[in-house]
Amino acid sequence: MISKPLILAVDMHGCPNRCKHCWNGHMPNREMEEDADIWLVNYFKPYFNSITYYSWLREPDYCDDYTQRWSRDNQISVNATPERFELASFWRIVRDPNYVAFLKEVGVHKVQLTFFGMEEMTDKYTGRKGAFKELLDATEILIANQIAPRWQAFINEENKGEIVQLLDLVDTLRLKERCSLFQEDFKFFVHSGSCDGENRKLYDVRIEKKHIPEVLIPYYMDYEKVLTERKCCYLLMNDTSNMVYYNEDSIVLNISNTYDVYFNFTHMSEEWKIGNLKIDSQEEIIRRIIEEDIPALNLAREITVKELVTKYGNKQSDRAFLIGDYKSYLLNCYLEDEIG
Repeated sequence: MISKPLILAVDMHGCPNRCKHCWNGHMPNREMEEDADIWLVNYFKPYFNSITYYSWLREPDYCDDYTQRWSRDNQISVNATPERFELASFWRIVRDPNYVAFLKEVGVHKVQLTFFGMEEMTDKYTGRKGAFKELLDATEILIANQIAPRWQAFINEENKGEIVQLLDLVDTLRLKERCSLFQEDFKFFVHSGSCDGENRKLYDVRIEKKHIPEVLIPYYMDYEKVLTERKCCYLLMNDTSNMVYYNEDSIVLNISNTYDVYFNFTHMSEEWKIGNLKIDSQEEIIRRIIEEDIPALNLAREITVKELVTKYGNKQSDRAFLIGDYKSYLLNCYLEDEIG
């Protein structure tokens, strides 16, 4: 038996959005078989003492029977209990009056809502018309039920002015004051996101550090650690280590609706695939997971960060990065060239 707990995040029901920042990457919606959940748990049961099952990978609770679904996630987990975190479906909040009551029942005190600016920009980046209005409606519904909204704003060169307008809207709607007596406070925070998945396609409009509006700096996540790309290149130009992901205290697997399986390290693209649970040998899949033996990681072990900077770094760029995210960006550039 493997001592590390296993966490399975499964795309059983899909997602209503096609967000341009999606960390996982876009994939088609497909309803998985009704017994897919127990099949997956049984697949890993002989090898792991602890298995936590989540029936969503993108939009939480994106199924009509979400109450029963959450109960089943708990029932089929092995020596473990799923958590709620601060994620919920704003799509469902505005369509189902019973949903917020369910969130309260399962102990949710805060819910994250993602913006990309004002109406037109948020609709564009969420991938469907009406998303911005739904986010505002969801905010009001959550407050009416004493659940604190968390407004997350993704910033880039295209929308930086609108993120300032969004901050003004926070004041106009008096969100901080209206949530001040809740168990959790209202929170507004800004960042440019990692450079994985769909967000990598936005590299050309990634915010430059000097263009981050001053009024947003107090709300910018880990601003004191944000570097320009040129600074990242300078700091890493002699780094002879390797950028290799590995599982620490637990193993988290992302499973697509076609049973492709990936480590929860970065986006779910072909170069990162461990295998397919329905097609590949079970023993081989488990071996790859335990030994972290997949082509992407093996290639990562063979190239230094210094070499990645030389091949892919832009030493003239002032785009804003956290240095860990930048190393991930460089590695994925290399892997796409080699495998993709």
